[in-house]
Amino acid sequence: MRLFQNSCFYPSYLPRLNQLAAKAVSFEERRRVFLNDRFGASHFLQPVLDGSPEAFFTNGDDEVLQRRWAREQGMGGEPTLEAILLAQIEHHATEVFYNLDPVRYPSAFVAKLPGCVKKALCWRGAPSGNADFTAYGAVLANFPTMLDMWRRKGCRAELFYPAHDPVMDEYGHGERPIDVVFVGGYSRHHRERAKTLERVARLADSHEVVFCLDASRLTKLAESAIGRLLPLRQHRRPDAIAAIARPPVFGRDLYELIGSAKIALNGSIDMAGEDRGNMRCFESMGCGALLVSDAGRYIDGMESGITIETYDTPEHAAEVIARSLQDWPRSAEIAALGRARIRDIYHKDMQWKLFVEVVGRL
Repeated sequence: MRLFQNSCFYPSYLPRLNQLAAKAVSFEERRRVFLNDRFGASHFLQPVLDGSPEAFFTNGDDEVLQRRWAREQGMGGEPTLEAILLAQIEHHATEVFYNLDPVRYPSAFVAKLPGCVKKALCWRGAPSGNADFTAYGAVLANFPTMLDMWRRKGCRAELFYPAHDPVMDEYGHGERPIDVVFVGGYSRHHRERAKTLERVARLADSHEVVFCLDASRLTKLAESAIGRLLPLRQHRRPDAIAAIARPPVFGRDLYELIGSAKIALNGSIDMAGEDRGNMRCFESMGCGALLVSDAGRYIDGMESGITIETYDTPEHAAEVIARSLQDWPRSAEIAALGRARIRDIYHKDMQWKLFVEVVGRL
């Protein structure tokens, strides 16, 4: 199978990538730096991580990376990122195109794929407005309600999962000086999460609590000197959160941070419904922290009181965390079992096997 996997990253990750890749002068060198940093690695298929000659990987939204490829291949002028991606697919003689960025490259893009592409799939685990993915052979996600939503929109949808990144095994084997860590976004889409963060932030008076927040542009504006003169109070972070907030962390720095924490707090976004099991769950458990997350329907291997702990309300979250820290030997056993369970169930070989099976059904 000649596989092409297209990915993307958060705009806030770009400064880190540019710093890490400061000495990279070619497409291959910059791509290698990115893959080594492991941003989003739970979604990258085994042949990509193995460097298989039949697998091609790129970030179609990385203008620096893509324009380097275009120059190296002799593409003239200033081609669009879409034109470069299509040229890469044709150059690679791709048979199966797997896209992690379908909002940027929806059905209209699929219609332009070269004839060598036999099957096109995409991953989308969140609502996407009016984006059209019906031209894809299948939309993949690990939330049943999300799959039902895509089917109602006329898409074929198939169950699929992130996987344990084996590099996580390198982290989290020493002391864990941080009591509670949270890493994630903070925006108008996270109102319930924000209530939980505010309540847990109060534990910082007696515990080591670290929040690394990727604040939205509106939140940043609201907290700026000019923004404080505008009617944006509802978009500012509460004082308890702002007092301990740090910049977002990504890649191996994220693994290192979670591996230094006893507890990793997670909270689903408001649009997730009752389904649970986002990538942060995989990262938290994979790096050996005790996952404390909001109650809901979790995937196999994530069981409250056995491999994770769950909470129902912001107040309950603080209670669960305090209790877990008080009885840390028991909590550490739950975390260790969770780490082993995720590694055993959702390993990369399983993910690739499932992908091949899905492709075979299309």
